[in-house]
Amino acid sequence: MFDKVSYKSREISKVWWITGTVTVILVICCSLRHELFQSTAWDLGIFDQAVYLISQGKTPISTFLDFHILGDHAAFIFYPLALLYKIYPTVYWLFLVQALALALGAIPLWYLATDAGVKDKQATAIAIAYLCYPLVFNINLFDFHPDVIAPVALLTAVLTARRKNLTGFCLSIILILSCKAVLSLTVAALGLWLLLWEKRRLYGLIALISGIAWFFIATKAIIPYFGTDASSIERHISRFGYLGKSIPEVLTNLFLKPGLVLGKIFSADNIGYLSLLLIPVIWGLSFTGLTPMIGAIPTLGLNLLADYPMQKDLIHQYSLPILPFLFLTVIQTLSLGKGWLKNNRMIICWSLIIFLILAKYGYFWSIYADTLDTWQATRQAVSQVNTEDGVLTAAEISPHLSHRPLIKLVSSISQPQELEKFEYILVNIRYPGWSTNRESTINLVNQLKASNTFLLKYQKDDVYLFELDNNF
Repeated sequence: MFDKVSYKSREISKVWWITGTVTVILVICCSLRHELFQSTAWDLGIFDQAVYLISQGKTPISTFLDFHILGDHAAFIFYPLALLYKIYPTVYWLFLVQALALALGAIPLWYLATDAGVKDKQATAIAIAYLCYPLVFNINLFDFHPDVIAPVALLTAVLTARRKNLTGFCLSIILILSCKAVLSLTVAALGLWLLLWEKRRLYGLIALISGIAWFFIATKAIIPYFGTDASSIERHISRFGYLGKSIPEVLTNLFLKPGLVLGKIFSADNIGYLSLLLIPVIWGLSFTGLTPMIGAIPTLGLNLLADYPMQKDLIHQYSLPILPFLFLTVIQTLSLGKGWLKNNRMIICWSLIIFLILAKYGYFWSIYADTLDTWQATRQAVSQVNTEDGVLTAAEISPHLSHRPLIKLVSSISQPQELEKFEYILVNIRYPGWSTNRESTINLVNQLKASNTFLLKYQKDDVYLFELDNNF
């Protein structure tokens, strides 16, 4: 008995060490991307500005969005995150939280596997497969999103429900709901699965009721109150434009036009998306183990129905809520003695091969290296922005200057007189950024050079920094 406990302890210690190593790698990778000026206003600049303003006791109105951050996705997780900025205000806290949250999912996953009867070493192989799942690495490179906290919280919710830890379960549900309003649908689906398939009636009811209640509170009260028409749930309806121009119209056509819906679901794009989603874990899937996927139905359904490419890849955050349920399916399959691969080394080898094929680590010597010729000039220009006054700049530069009440993208300014709201204007003609183009950036620079209200403070390698002349 002692040897068995000792062996189990050594195995989970191994998983902790691997998790810690992966966390460090993830932090380094997303930090390096940021230092290379590849992070953007959407979404890192938006969230960094909001968390900073909260930490300073100011109203977190994102000037990228022009409304309160709660009007975006009702994500109140930004308020506790702001406590980190109280220690020291830096965007690297968000990178650390993101890396930790993504990597830590391996820990409750390991315990879920062993609790289900999977052997310890096989549970370790499952945890490694999770850490090698391409989405984990890829989403870590895509700025910051509070959604990254959801997978570990969902896995913890299932673990605490199975172990009958009511306090831990409720805290996990609150954490999930704090990340994004749409995750309330996942929580409700989780509750349905726990209620009907896991026979955890109390836990299932808590999740089901809280998920439904929070969806209506967030979408009908919080988002409309703190946001604007542009921040409402209606702004995402264009992703389902083939079904209608409003939510009631979309919902009606879902039932009245099944041919249109089925045509979209079984499209080539969706077949490709499902292949990407399933290939990393295809070795551990079976029809008899599919019941945990009940919890993934809301997210999977939205992604399959959407006419929006970003919801159909392993790069963006939209598939994250599916990840825990995929691995719960793997655990259930292996616990039943099924699955294509059962050998630990084969599971790890498959996962590493798929990671090498689908993970976007190659970006560091391809698209991330494209702007290196202006990197030093951009860094020097950013360092000369000496106050917290307003800044007008490019999308890729903005996350380096978002600790201020006013920051906007060059593309958002339509009238010349609006420029005088900003103390600094920083642009890169050679690489103007995704939100604008070279021609309009050159026109802006020429306009500022001819202006009597702005002084050219810095110029090098097509990078220009203008400062408002307060003496004019």
